[in-house]
Amino acid sequence: MSADTSVPKQREGGLGDFEAWLPDAVLRDASAGMAFLDLQLRFAWVNPAFAGLYDRPAADFIGLSAAEVWPEVVAVRAEAAMRQVFAEGRQATETFAASAFGQHDSAPGEAGPSAERVFHWFGVHGPDGALCGAGLIVITGGSGPATQEALRRSEERYRALVQGGAQIIWVSSPSGEMLEDSAEWRWITGQTVEEFLGNGWLDSIHPEDRERVERDWRDCLRTGRLFDERFRMRTRGGSYRHYDVRAVPIERDGTIAEWAGACTDVTSQREAEEMRGRLTDQLSAAALRTARLQQATAMLAEALDVEQVVAVITEVGRTAIGALRSAVALLDDDNLGLRVINPDGLAPQGPDAAGVRLTLDMPSVMTRAIATRRPVLIADPEELRKQFEADADSGESAGRVLDTGDEQAWVGLPLLAAGMPLGALRFSFGKPRQISEEERVFLEALAGQCALAVERAQMYEKEHTAAVTLQRSLLPGELPRVPGLVLDARYLPRSTEVGGDWYDVFRLPDRRLAVTVGDVMGKGLLAAAGMGRVRNALRALALTDPRPAAVLAGLDRLFTATELEEQVTTVTYLVIDPETGEGQAGNAGHPPTLLLTPGALPVLDGAEAGTPLGWASPRRQHAFRLPPGSSAVFYSDGLVENRMRGIDAGLDELVRIAASAPEDLVGAPGPLLQYLLDHMLAGHEQDDDVTVLVMHVPVDAAGAAGGYGSPDQHWDQR
Repeated sequence: MSADTSVPKQREGGLGDFEAWLPDAVLRDASAGMAFLDLQLRFAWVNPAFAGLYDRPAADFIGLSAAEVWPEVVAVRAEAAMRQVFAEGRQATETFAASAFGQHDSAPGEAGPSAERVFHWFGVHGPDGALCGAGLIVITGGSGPATQEALRRSEERYRALVQGGAQIIWVSSPSGEMLEDSAEWRWITGQTVEEFLGNGWLDSIHPEDRERVERDWRDCLRTGRLFDERFRMRTRGGSYRHYDVRAVPIERDGTIAEWAGACTDVTSQREAEEMRGRLTDQLSAAALRTARLQQATAMLAEALDVEQVVAVITEVGRTAIGALRSAVALLDDDNLGLRVINPDGLAPQGPDAAGVRLTLDMPSVMTRAIATRRPVLIADPEELRKQFEADADSGESAGRVLDTGDEQAWVGLPLLAAGMPLGALRFSFGKPRQISEEERVFLEALAGQCALAVERAQMYEKEHTAAVTLQRSLLPGELPRVPGLVLDARYLPRSTEVGGDWYDVFRLPDRRLAVTVGDVMGKGLLAAAGMGRVRNALRALALTDPRPAAVLAGLDRLFTATELEEQVTTVTYLVIDPETGEGQAGNAGHPPTLLLTPGALPVLDGAEAGTPLGWASPRRQHAFRLPPGSSAVFYSDGLVENRMRGIDAGLDELVRIAASAPEDLVGAPGPLLQYLLDHMLAGHEQDDDVTVLVMHVPVDAAGAAGGYGSPDQHWDQR
């Protein structure tokens, strides 16, 4: 009899509620007494035949220990046998004379006092293979025909129970060869008996699994440990199904007599697991790509020009889908050719090769995407040849397109704005690649983001170019040369943005000099245009009545009539006589002038600053004097204020840095200006325009002349 009574794994889908009563239904009427004891050696289940041995209801046994059911001599040997089963995993058999139980313990029909009782113990395992208790079969009447019949019937019932779970049962020799026919195995695999027996069963295992299975099977035969594997088995139709296989050794007299095994079809379970895995991977990939799109959106919000946009889009797209290269090309102004923004994103050869000027009539992935206004997905070089063979000329163009180099798959996406093409986004791969539907949706969304960002960047670049041109035209080309004064100035726009900072120095009809520095808050063309209006109005007012109070009051009236209320504008204005260094100054909300005098610490002009232009308040002016050897530094708030430094802290730092400047710099406006810029901006990100103008009165004013040469000296694009 096959003595392994491990609980077999049920067929996938299970038997449902049928499982709950199946053991009782099969074993209830068995003539042999049967029982199950848990790991604490207490009865958990008995059949009627076992209960009849002791003339007690079956329910009375539940929870009792061996000592509470049997005499002491029987209980001690029974507990020892069960512990052996638990500890060594081996079965145990004990034979007791009827006298060991007492005459009252004889069951009806037994062969009198000389009848024997054979207790056969074996381990019982749960569906997960873990030991959960011990099974007991009690055969009475010795080893005669009745005993053999009881054992046979027990085996038949066990086999019926196993077959009800759709198990494939097999038995092998200690050396691993199949000894008995397994009809279930042959029914599934289509093998004949001769093909199955011996080692022929291995022929039905998938070639990729066979070496592993045979190696592990031989190892278990050598060590006697449990064989637990999963492999693919070929069916009679030629397909493969997944099976979990478990085999245990059966020992007799201390040696392995045979192996009993069971196979369970887990194909549906495996397919469900694989489906769950694929869905999980797809959801994870989709979540990652969504996060990348959100990342791209955040990064594009800070991209100002086309090159920055392309750098963001190509990096996000390339890393998201594992592309080898990525590039963006935009239509030329005449819409007849393409200008590649990042040539390093193209291969030296192949479609859209680097260094080749692309026109819309040339065959390539990008020109095809623009012409069709649809994504172009090419999975391998053969598909590339099919798509472009008819379009390519028979000469150089055909060879260029079909010479793919290290690229083996391509994606081209049109960049559309309001339905009109701006250019194309291209990806290439180092091996053949099919683009999934989910990846296609991601790439189309990325191309849409790219098109919007490129359009915005192009508009910004046009506006920036116009603002730069306007601001260059409004700032002085060169400062006037004035006997008795030395002048120098510098304007640093923030990155590529242009703001409303300005400075101006011009002669008045009475030979005095007007000096002004101002700041229109804001960026771009609007701020530059506002700066131009205020600058021109100041010049006109100064030529009519140069007094600072009058000029600032006139600017207030003009500002209220023509400018927006939220357009904050500050200005400092000075009228000075170059021969005496004396004059008047006024301030409309601008940072105070820095004054440097030999032999004294630098100070800020202490006159009270008024309100910005357009904010109604009486305009005042105050006396201003710059002795020989002294310098005055006019500047915009970008020099002293940024995100990390408030205006008050910046003013204090400006005074400290000026005080630490070498003495010889006070008389040299150019080096002094550069010293202040270097030290005030060091360690800080420039987040605003910076304008600085230095005016110096030499000690020997009679022989001094000021000014500087080319306009580029005053405009710093750093």
